[in-house]
Amino acid sequence: MSSPDLNPVAPRSAEVTRHTAETRITVRVNLDGTGQSRLHTGIGFFDHMLDQIARHGMIDLDIQADGDLHIDGHHTVEDVGITLGQAVQRAIGDRKGIRRYGHAYVPLDEALSRAVIDFSGRPGLVLHVPFKSSMIGGFDTQLTHEFFQGFVNHALVTVHIDNLRGENAHHQAESVFKAFARALRAAVEPDPRAAGIIPSTKGSL
Repeated sequence: MSSPDLNPVAPRSAEVTRHTAETRITVRVNLDGTGQSRLHTGIGFFDHMLDQIARHGMIDLDIQADGDLHIDGHHTVEDVGITLGQAVQRAIGDRKGIRRYGHAYVPLDEALSRAVIDFSGRPGLVLHVPFKSSMIGGFDTQLTHEFFQGFVNHALVTVHIDNLRGENAHHQAESVFKAFARALRAAVEPDPRAAGIIPSTKGSL
């Protein structure tokens, strides 16, 4: 993975640090980046999935995590989701001028996944991924839910993710993260026809 020159003064960027008794995490995000990433969570496959978010979401992403991996990966994966959600929420600002909604279908060989996102201001997650294996390398597939739950709770978004088919757990997970990335990219993209407008009849999100 490449080391980006992340611009801390970019208009839609943010840095968030989260320190607990279980993890120490710093996330920097630029929503108008070029898909560059610098990632270290201590869980190789999880880094690979986060790289999919950066590359296919076209966001620059720097995540440095030091967690209690001697126990397991749960706290690290969940807290990265929380911190990334906080960073995206901060970077997106008042949500004026964004498209708000995004969706994507992504195949990977025999696997096919769909992700739909709404920057609604309301956290919600519906995730259906019948993984064919409980582990992918050192990554517990149950933690996919924990990552996305942490993200939606703190980014204040609604996300629906479905793995529609798949026989290989690696392919299932990668198609899920790529679909999420593409949906995220579409949702945060500025809408030139709605510049300065909050995309809601309520007038706020």
